[in-house]
Amino acid sequence: MNSPLVLRPGHVPLAQWRQVYRGAGVRLDESAQAAVLRSAQVVEAIVAKGAPVYGINTGFGKLASVRIEREDLETLQRNIVLSHAAGVGEPMPASVVRLMMALKLTSLAQGASGIRPQTLALLEAMLQKDVVPVVPSQGSVGASGDLAPLSHLASVMIGVGEAFAGGVRLPAGQALGQAGLEPLVLGAKEGLALLNGTQYSTAYALAGLFEIETVFQAALVTGALSVEAAKGSDTPFDPRIHSIRGQPGQIATAAALRTLMTGSAIRESHRDNDVRVQDPYCLRCQPQVMGAAFDVIRQAATTLEIEANGVSDNPLVFTDTGEALSGGNFHAEPVAFAADMLAMAVCEIGSISERRTAMLVDPALSGLPAFLTPKPGLNSGFMIPQVTAAALVSENKQRAYPASVDSIPTSANQEDHVSMAAHGARRLLAMAENAANIIGIELLAAAQGCDFHAPLRSSDALEQVRATVRAQVPTLQDDRYFHPDMVAATTLVRDGALARGLGSVLPQVETR
Repeated sequence: MNSPLVLRPGHVPLAQWRQVYRGAGVRLDESAQAAVLRSAQVVEAIVAKGAPVYGINTGFGKLASVRIEREDLETLQRNIVLSHAAGVGEPMPASVVRLMMALKLTSLAQGASGIRPQTLALLEAMLQKDVVPVVPSQGSVGASGDLAPLSHLASVMIGVGEAFAGGVRLPAGQALGQAGLEPLVLGAKEGLALLNGTQYSTAYALAGLFEIETVFQAALVTGALSVEAAKGSDTPFDPRIHSIRGQPGQIATAAALRTLMTGSAIRESHRDNDVRVQDPYCLRCQPQVMGAAFDVIRQAATTLEIEANGVSDNPLVFTDTGEALSGGNFHAEPVAFAADMLAMAVCEIGSISERRTAMLVDPALSGLPAFLTPKPGLNSGFMIPQVTAAALVSENKQRAYPASVDSIPTSANQEDHVSMAAHGARRLLAMAENAANIIGIELLAAAQGCDFHAPLRSSDALEQVRATVRAQVPTLQDDRYFHPDMVAATTLVRDGALARGLGSVLPQVETR
């Protein structure tokens, strides 16, 4: 069994968040305990002093001016969790919930939230023992924190609600007991600390980022294969073209496409005396489109890595002065912008891929048999898979509208501007799935197009890709039930199989 990841609060690299999303076990760096204890002691001192401090001995939101007596503080914290657990919709995927839990764990462990060590220990133990709260996926507006979904997480910690234990859905108390854990009685500020913050939005945005990066790399591979299928030119990938513009993503993607095609006999077969002067944009402008998408993905990754390592609840406890300061770090505008950027990028990745498939099935543009079938008319070939790709592109276009430009006042106008980061981030997984299907269809079409050029071979890298495809899906000679072919191709896209062995060729998301 692999050793768990050691998460160092405030210093967790993007690669570790990706591993958590993929199922890695975690434990907290023990050095965090001292800061957590000091923060809890500051809260105790504030309670003892009795002066009103938001979130500790007052009501919440519009009710912040209501003073709560000391004997009612435990009830206050329990009530905020129960009242705020108001989510609706399908449960979040367990992988995203685990990521959300890990993000909350490292945020609380930075010693600015005022929770007790035992509260942090229960959250860590739930992660380690696979107690995953059932969290409805809808109900957050991305400020004042992701209140509803995080409340469903916190409710399990006090024995209320439901959780998956070893994959089985159980009442919260039973799930905890089965793992040898006991529910908490929350202390002053702890309920608010657990349910306030941007961890829901950030978890979904990170999950989207990881899936979109995989789709992006696969699309570079299928794009190069489509150039080969259409006997397109590699001249548009010449480094001189891209260096004179200077866009880093464009330079990186052009280099990848150029390298993927290096040594291709298909390319050499039409290098001279080709009557065509220029290829369609879907082939020729891949570095410009995919490079711009990559730059956007990389910028979003930087924003999300910073957010994942920050503290976003409220109020924040500063142990050097013994103060609890109320601010607005729960406002998820940075996550909303990052999610919008990722949505636009994945939309364009799918859009240009579908155009390549449409070009390949059109004999007037590709020079290949109509709809990539040896017997057009008797067979429809790739006619309807291209229609499916077009439908998915249109769906992603509708979903790509920026969420961050929308706002609706909440909490009796106390919370009068919100980020909408939550659904802006949540849509990304569905958009990435659509794009993976679009790329999967292109993969089949491009491989089929190259089959018509036999015995000419492409480059070693692209022949390796074709072999991977053909191990799962044979060449289409006559019409057959197409759906299984598409499922197989999409699986190759989603699991990273197309990028395997090409790590040094394909651009990687870089962070600060």
